[in-house]
Amino acid sequence: MIRKQQSLQLFLKILTPFVLLLRLMIIALMFMEKKMKKWIPILASLVLASITSIAGAGQLAAVSIINQSTGERLPVWRHQGNNYVAGKPGERYAIEVRNKTGERILSVLSVDGVNALTGSTASQAQSGYVLGAWQPVEIKGWRKNMDEVAAFYFTQLSDSYAARTGRPDNVGVIGVALFREYVVPAPVVQPEYERMAPTAPIAPAPAASGIMSKSAESRAEKADTRIGTGHGERINSAVRSTDFQRASSQADEIISIRYDSYANLVARGIIPRGRDVYPAQPNPFPGGFVPDPGHYR
Repeated sequence: MIRKQQSLQLFLKILTPFVLLLRLMIIALMFMEKKMKKWIPILASLVLASITSIAGAGQLAAVSIINQSTGERLPVWRHQGNNYVAGKPGERYAIEVRNKTGERILSVLSVDGVNALTGSTASQAQSGYVLGAWQPVEIKGWRKNMDEVAAFYFTQLSDSYAARTGRPDNVGVIGVALFREYVVPAPVVQPEYERMAPTAPIAPAPAASGIMSKSAESRAEKADTRIGTGHGERINSAVRSTDFQRASSQADEIISIRYDSYANLVARGIIPRGRDVYPAQPNPFPGGFVPDPGHYR
């Protein structure tokens, strides 16, 4: 009996540290659970905030609007499933399309419902820009010839190219229809006894001509307050022609970005009031080039 009691006491002494450790682990888990309940909403909001900074990110390509004066990408605001950017009347901009695949793709660009390459009322079946594997391209204006474009710039509705050509209904949206390239399938060798009468091959979608870059929308619903895209000065933008066979007559992906003035987007509740789209940033080298003697300030 004495030996059994001694053995039991020894066993309890050995077990005690493990019991204390188990209690500490339970307390730590309860503490972490309370902390996680507090941080989960914050982490979720951060994830959503990061998503809204991505401009038109699709599976085939990413689309961004670039301020040509500063070189910065305009911030994108997500609202009811749509992407919005705020434009300033008078500022020139470019549309960057970046191929996210290892194959060529065709991008048919529409600005205010007008094909930016041909000037026709936009449809998916029209010509566009061909991007090589992983290639980014900046489209800076309405294509005038193989060497020049008329610059895109934000402007009042009445001055937009679409309105001036009698097509104001779709002002305030930029769209990119993306197409994969048709690839001839590899031949399949069949055993002699499985061969059947030949069938007519499925015809691919009609060929589309393309362009390969060498450099690589009181409230805002009032029509007279919306902004559109103007037909600006001519700038150099050399391209060359290339052939492209679409894998399908329907776009594999369409990316749309709507735009309007900052005030209109705030009035519509798309941008929260008090948020500065263009926050001031300190510049360590604020000077420019050497001014004339009488013009220094």
